Amino acid sequence: MSFEITDILLEEIKVHISNEDDKVLLELFEDVHHADVAEILDEVNWNEAVYLVRLLDSETTSEALMELDDDVRERLLDSLTPKEIAEEIEEMDTDDAVDAIAELDEEIQEAVIEQIEDEEHKADIREMLQYDEDSAGGLMAKELIKVKETWTVAGCVREMRRQAEEVTRVHSIYVVTKENELIGRLSLKDLLTSDTKTKISEIYIPKVDSVHVHDEGEDVAKVMQKYDLEAIPVVDDENKLLGRITIDDIVDFIRDEAKEDYQLAAGITQEVEADDSIIELTRARLPWLFLGLIGGVGAATIMGGFEDILEDYALLFFYTPLIAAMAGNVGVQSSAIIVQGLANDDVKGSISNRLLKEMALAALNGLLLGLALFAFTALWYRSEPDSLHTALAISISLFAVIIMAGIIGTFIPLFLNKRGIDPAIATGPFITTSNDIFGILIYFWIAKLILF
Repeated sequence: MSFEITDILLEEIKVHISNEDDKVLLELFEDVHHADVAEILDEVNWNEAVYLVRLLDSETTSEALMELDDDVRERLLDSLTPKEIAEEIEEMDTDDAVDAIAELDEEIQEAVIEQIEDEEHKADIREMLQYDEDSAGGLMAKELIKVKETWTVAGCVREMRRQAEEVTRVHSIYVVTKENELIGRLSLKDLLTSDTKTKISEIYIPKVDSVHVHDEGEDVAKVMQKYDLEAIPVVDDENKLLGRITIDDIVDFIRDEAKEDYQLAAGITQEVEADDSIIELTRARLPWLFLGLIGGVGAATIMGGFEDILEDYALLFFYTPLIAAMAGNVGVQSSAIIVQGLANDDVKGSISNRLLKEMALAALNGLLLGLALFAFTALWYRSEPDSLHTALAISISLFAVIIMAGIIGTFIPLFLNKRGIDPAIATGPFITTSNDIFGILIYFWIAKLILF
């Protein structure tokens, strides 16, 4: 049955909340998907959302909470008591539980954990909170299916039934030793077609891809993408099985990383949302805007140093925005390709080879664009004195600026990546501003050499 969230439905829910018609509300939300519950929580006002979270069963609301934006979920949890939060946490998988608890203040975190009745769940959460949130340990869930190599098929099936009660979705069956060392995986087909007395050691597949608990999330994503995995086990230094990372978790991680990179490329230095306060948005945007201001002042100062040539060749002034724009565009194109290649692990070879290739590409583009600009300027301004020399100076300058911008746009992200700095910052105002300054300098310097 479809469930459409309309203004009429929202108004009906609000009326029932104001009248405290709990029975009607429970009937209304019966069999409603948690994603729809999350959308309703996002649409109603704050007090109404808290009321619904307290009214509905934790199995429903715990999943709905994880569908909300981080700041909305954090504010909702802050409105609940530690015991109420613990009830939600107990219904979550460990990876979601850790994400939710990590958003709370440290004092509240401890109070919530103490209220969790499931001792194993509590211990898992404490363990996972020790890992960096962007590492394999921070992304993994403890819920999985594992069997021991010494079990028979019959004993394995019995144990899998017990374990499956705690696992939302079974992606893989992992085979471990008595010491919990990961040694392989088990095919469901082999399990179903083997004799019940067959030992797991006789039918398991010894080859299994895994990641270390301290591996970075980006490295995990690359492995899962390369081998097209739906889930991957996480092990420690002794190859003991600690948990698993599923495709939905890694997709969420990639999406968050892409969002962060997009904001860096746009010149926003910290993660913000559209509905954040003006102060928070200003603090995130101002540093790069200030850099742009410095770049603009620098470009103006450079132009001031070539005042003599501008007096004799005023046409140069009108082409200044074009030169600056082309430098910025070429630089951003070059850096965007390199950053994307670095993210996908497609950039191979030495920096010098990459720079030579980009220089050749920029030279070809610069030559074609320079010829087109020369033809336009020479024809359009043919009545101007010395128009051919001026057109030649502008075109050669554009050629040189495009090569310079391509080299800078290629070198900077490669350099930042080598230094362990996110190269995404190279696709934004940093590249544009630097190319503006160098572009203007090269433009007027070449023009002066040719015309004076």
